[in-house]
This record gives sequence, structure tokens and C-alpha cells, in this order.
Amino acid sequence: MAADIAFFLAPDDRTAAATRVGGPGRAFETVTCHFIEPDSAVVEWDMYFEAPSAELPPLEQLHAWEWPGWVAPALNDGAEVFVVPGRLTRALAAAGSGELRELAARWTTRLRHADGDDMTDDDPLAILQGVARLAASAVNSGGGLYCWSC
Repeated sequence: MAADIAFFLAPDDRTAAATRVGGPGRAFETVTCHFIEPDSAVVEWDMYFEAPSAELPPLEQLHAWEWPGWVAPALNDGAEVFVVPGRLTRALAAAGSGELRELAARWTTRLRHADGDDMTDDDPLAILQGVARLAASAVNSGGGLYCWSC
């Protein structure tokens, strides 16, 4: 589980990878959150948009899904950066409020199953709404949506 997570916009993989040490900071538009597994979250979100449902898919299906590509893999300090898949970026950008609410409810269920009382204190719906706004900006600007975590 990552303690600090920042979803952010960057023009390309190289620029995003350069944030691995220290994070994206104020130089990039970000949505921050804490104490989640960001790559698992992105996979959960991607699965939802591939087959929308309030039902939680089996954990085996989550593990078998295509995972995000790393632009700066984790080293000894634990910091890493990955690119959010383009199809998910486009789906989040186009998502309506009802879809985001349903996805947030499903994701919250997954978080509770995985982390119980240690679940993040952040609001999953607020995270998704913020990331969806970033996704819309990425689609409109031609840049990419990335995630830094440590």
C-alpha cells in the first residue's frame, strides 16, 4: 500500500518519469490521496468501464487484468510512476456522475475487503471525480494521465 499517491498530467512519459524522485509537486496539476494501492485501483476502474456493474468482480479477475505500464519503476525508495491506460483515461473523461458514483461504491467495497479498518481516510468518490477531471484535461490537451506513488 502506498502512503502518498498523486495522479497528475504530463505531456509525455519522459516528463512523467522525471517526477519519480520527489513526486510531481506543484509543477503539475494533481489529485492526491493516501493509503491505497494505486495500480490496483486503476485496474479496478478499468475493469468497471470494460463491463460496468455495481457487482464486485472476483479477485482472480482483477489479478488477471492488464496492469498499467511503468514509466519509472520502483527502486529501493519505493517511489514509482505509471501511465494510466489510454482507454481508461478516455472512459474517465467521458464518465457521468452516476457512473463515477457506482464505481466509487464498488471500489469502496474492494478497499474494505482488502484493508478493513485500515482503509484510506480519503473519499473514493472525490478521488474519482478529481481523476476524471484530470482525464478530461489529458484528453483535451493530448497529454497523458500518470500516477506517482511512494
